[in-house]
Amino acid sequence: MDRSSLNPGSCLRDPGRHRAFIHAAILALLASPLAACSGDVVRSLASDAGYGPRVVAAPDFVAETRSPAAPDYMPVGVDAPKRPIRAKSITGQKALEAELEGARGRNAARGRAAASAGQGAAATIKPAPPPP
Repeated sequence: MDRSSLNPGSCLRDPGRHRAFIHAAILALLASPLAACSGDVVRSLASDAGYGPRVVAAPDFVAETRSPAAPDYMPVGVDAPKRPIRAKSITGQKALEAELEGARGRNAARGRAAASAGQGAAATIKPAPPPP
């Protein structure tokens, strides 16, 4: 039996054990804070001991204005309900794109017609007289 393994300081002299010791120490240092604060058990023990936040009753106006029914928002962690209407297919998307392109072209043509009509009407309008 290797008696040097029983000496706690010997692991620091052997390079192979030194690396394992460092890794174990780093893992312990990183895991202990995460393990200490992860869970309702620690939180409930701390609040029971007086270290947690104090529970304060809601003021009367808050309690009166809250409705007893369930809130309208979706709770965290619950999936959204399935939509009743499915998404458009590729052909439906192409048809909609073509329809919107046509509407854009028609609106641009109407705008050009209105601009040219406005220029013709502006030629007949006399400028305002200068102020006295």
